Amino acid sequence: MKDELKKIQEEFKKQLKEVADFAGLSDLEQKFFSRKSGEFTNIMKGLRQLTDDVKKEMGQKANEVKKDLEGLFESKREEIQAKEMANLTEREAIDVTQPLLPKKERGHLHPITLAQEKMEDVAANMGFIIEDGPELESDYYVFGALNFPDDHPARESMDTFYVLENEDWCMRAHVSNMQVRLMRKYNEGGTKAVRAAYPGKVYRNEALDATHEHTFHQFEAFVVDKTINIGNLVAVIKQLLKGLYNRDVEVRLRPGYFPFVEPGFEMDMKCLFCMGKGCRVCKNIGWVEMLGCGLMHPNVLKEGGYDPNEWSGLAFGMGLTRLAMMRYSIEDIRHFMSGDLRFLEQF
Repeated sequence: MKDELKKIQEEFKKQLKEVADFAGLSDLEQKFFSRKSGEFTNIMKGLRQLTDDVKKEMGQKANEVKKDLEGLFESKREEIQAKEMANLTEREAIDVTQPLLPKKERGHLHPITLAQEKMEDVAANMGFIIEDGPELESDYYVFGALNFPDDHPARESMDTFYVLENEDWCMRAHVSNMQVRLMRKYNEGGTKAVRAAYPGKVYRNEALDATHEHTFHQFEAFVVDKTINIGNLVAVIKQLLKGLYNRDVEVRLRPGYFPFVEPGFEMDMKCLFCMGKGCRVCKNIGWVEMLGCGLMHPNVLKEGGYDPNEWSGLAFGMGLTRLAMMRYSIEDIRHFMSGDLRFLEQF
C-alpha cells in the first residue's frame, strides 16, 4: 500500500503541473478525491481489509499524503485564481462607444422539470434505477401486459389516442407501460429483485380545464422482491414525498381499483398549505388526492418473468404536474403548457 500511495502522490503532482484552469482543477479533484471512484478514496477504502496494527500505520501514512496533496491542490487553486484576477480587467473591459443593446431574455427551467429532477435525485439515492421509455407504445405494454380486460373503458378511443392506421399502437396513457419492460430487462430470468423509477409524458383524450390536460407528466416506480407488503409501499412513497417537499408528509390510503395491482389504493396527502385545516387548494377538506398505488397483481408479475408464488411487488404512479402545483402553489394546470414567459420567469 505504501507503494500505491507513493505512486498516487507522484501522479497527482505530475498532473497538477499540467492544470491551467479551474475546469482542469475540478477534473483532477474528481479523479483523485471523488467519493465514489477517486483513486485516493479507493486506497482509503482498502484500509478496512488490513489488520489493526497495519491499518493504524497505513492510515497515518495515508493522512500525511492526503494533507500534502490537499496543500498542493490549494496552492494551485490560488495560483489560477490570481491569474484570473489579473486578466479580469481585460476580460470585462467596457467599450463606452458601443450602442446600448436590447436586454436579452434568459431561459428558465420549467417547474415540471424542476420537480422531476428532484424526484429522480431522491429515488436514485433510495437505490432506484432511473429509466425512460417510448411514448408511442403498443397496446400490449400499455394495457394487455398490465391485466387490463379487453372491454376496459380506458382502452376506448374516447380516453386513449390511437394510431388510426394500426390500433395496436397508441400514445401511452400512463408510464406504467414501463413496468413489464423493465422487469424483463433487469430480472435476470426471474431471479433478481428490481426497483425502478420512470418519469415521462403521458397522453389522455380529455377536455381541458383548470385541473385537466391532454398532455401531462407522471412519475412512477415499482419494487419487486420476496417480502413486499403494504407497509413497504407507504414507507417508500412517504420518503419520496419528504424528499420533494423537504418535510414529513402525512398520508392516508383509500381503497381503489387498478387492474395491475391487488389490493389497490388511492393515496391522499395532507394539504401542505393549510396543514389539514381546509383551504382553496384542498377544496376545504384538508387532503389532496396525489396518486394511485398497490401491490403488484400476480398476472403482471408473471408477464414480467417472475413466479408470483415466490415474488411480490409494489407499484405507484403520481402526476408530476400535481406535485409541481403543490410545491409551487400553482392554481391552474393550464399555466404549465401556456408558453407564457411571465409564468416561467417566476421559477
